[in-house]
Amino acid sequence: MHIALGNRLYSSWSLRPWLVLEAFGIEREETVVAMYKPDTKARMLEFGPTGKVPVIRHDKLVVWDSLAIIEYLADRFPEHAIWPTDSNARAHARCASAEMHSGFMALRGACPMNLTKRFEPKDRGEGVDADVSRIQALWAEARSTYGGPSGDGPFLYGAFSGADAMFAPVVARLDGYSIQVSDEARAYMDAVLKHPAFAHWRELAFQEPWALPHYEEGEKAAEVFYVPDEARS
Repeated sequence: MHIALGNRLYSSWSLRPWLVLEAFGIEREETVVAMYKPDTKARMLEFGPTGKVPVIRHDKLVVWDSLAIIEYLADRFPEHAIWPTDSNARAHARCASAEMHSGFMALRGACPMNLTKRFEPKDRGEGVDADVSRIQALWAEARSTYGGPSGDGPFLYGAFSGADAMFAPVVARLDGYSIQVSDEARAYMDAVLKHPAFAHWRELAFQEPWALPHYEEGEKAAEVFYVPDEARS
């Protein structure tokens, strides 16, 4: 199996299926394609039909969408509980993941994932506020109905699942842009940020040289975690 990824510091869609691969110990080869370079589109087209990443190739199969990749991995490796084993929890997890896949556009537009810094808080508009409110409500529902009572982990459905992988970039955004959340949401965020797979992704990200300054226009850094080589002067 091979997965093509974008810059780990910034590529939220690449992070999602990679976390599943890493968290469940699924062997693969990896290629990172630097984004916003003259040859980016051509290089990405070498891996999939849309010229975007992530893309996995497994035997002769190509899968080129993050959520579809996670679904494929769940089908291909049934020995791993990539989705919750309880049917009701599994249905809820898939609904939540699909909502993440197609929604929360205000948050995604205003706060692109950027692991290099933590930015100072500011008013980000009603759309972002509405997205954050819905995200917290969704997390609380998952935890109270399927996560907390099971007692088998701090994640949305107890143990780490594909749903947590889908929401990991949201966690990174809320943390990185200093967006205020409830204590319960913060506890869940901390669990995701401390997961060994997420920690490994961040470690690998900090080895990459590529900077995307336009990802932080209008922002003021409160903390700097890593400066890519391209941003050094």
